[in-house]
Amino acid sequence: MRPDARIGDIDALRGLALLLILLVNIAFFASGYPFQLVHDPADNGFDRTVSLAVELLFAMKAYLLFSFLFGYSFTLQLESAARQGVEFTRRFRRRLLGLFVLGALHAVLLFQGDILTTYALLGLVLLAARRIQPRTALIAAAWIVGIIAFFIGVAAVLGATLVPDQAAAIEAGARSTAALQGGLGDVIGEHLRSLPAMLGTLLVQGPLALSAFLVGLAAGKRRMLADLPSHASLLRWAERVGYPVGLAGATVFAIGGGTDNVTGLMVSVITAPFLAAAYASTALRLFQRRSRIAHTLAAAGRMSLSNYLGQSLAGVLIFTGVGAGLAGRTSPAQAVLIALAVYAVQVALSVWWVRRFRYGPVEWLLRAWTNRERPAMRR
Repeated sequence: MRPDARIGDIDALRGLALLLILLVNIAFFASGYPFQLVHDPADNGFDRTVSLAVELLFAMKAYLLFSFLFGYSFTLQLESAARQGVEFTRRFRRRLLGLFVLGALHAVLLFQGDILTTYALLGLVLLAARRIQPRTALIAAAWIVGIIAFFIGVAAVLGATLVPDQAAAIEAGARSTAALQGGLGDVIGEHLRSLPAMLGTLLVQGPLALSAFLVGLAAGKRRMLADLPSHASLLRWAERVGYPVGLAGATVFAIGGGTDNVTGLMVSVITAPFLAAAYASTALRLFQRRSRIAHTLAAAGRMSLSNYLGQSLAGVLIFTGVGAGLAGRTSPAQAVLIALAVYAVQVALSVWWVRRFRYGPVEWLLRAWTNRERPAMRR
């Protein structure tokens, strides 16, 4: 398979991951209650069913898929630097610094649920582990998941809960929603107030993202996506095992109340990687049969950083008082439809953009900072 075809499959998978991430994140723009791990009291049964479905299918899976691709792409960057004979370590550190700054600005101005700062910090670990053997990387990833699940399990046995006072959480959700309906100062203030809670969430998400980094690193070293037909049996096995195991764990997670259920969270930590792997396998097999779908999604994936930040900008303009002010006035089902519409626009714009330009706008900026040069933008 040609190198550009290999990268096209990776970009297409990254483009799909963007959709899954948006479907999860849109709820946090539409209302202040999800950050408090409670439902809006105004939600009816259908609203809660939609929220349950999103949690069951996508929560804790979307960012694992994106993290896997981060680790895999890291190996491609290593190969590219070796072919070009350029120094890699210093450039990659500059890239991580630029990513951290973008993430910090993103967290304050647009979305406090930013993952870029976490990726930037964990990228240093990935850099230190770049010479690790694939088997060792997989074992380390399994240990990380097992340790996190163990500590969450201990917390569950001890009766810990993430929402000790439901009434106080609902009251905080109402205040958060009101802040999102305000102006830019109110929105930024709400983001800053939410950051400590997000740091607590990252105590789980961070190690799990690192485990996915390591799996992606191992897959990249084995060039598993370089020749998908030769790994068809592995993809089918990932589907046969991943869907039943992953969906069973997701059901426990979602029915138990989602991320406010400690036991469900423990089960999901163990099973979410299986479902994420099943999604990736199905998508990759589809891309082999439907190249047009892969080509379209690859356009969005090639400028994933711009699109990720663009999703947050769209969320601010649609839901907060800075723009249309729909926060607190949009049901979960309506929020999902808005997410699909935003993604469709992004894909169309991405296809138009990549035909004319080499990089997405934010990708160009990060590349210029990383390489200390002004890259050619137009094709």
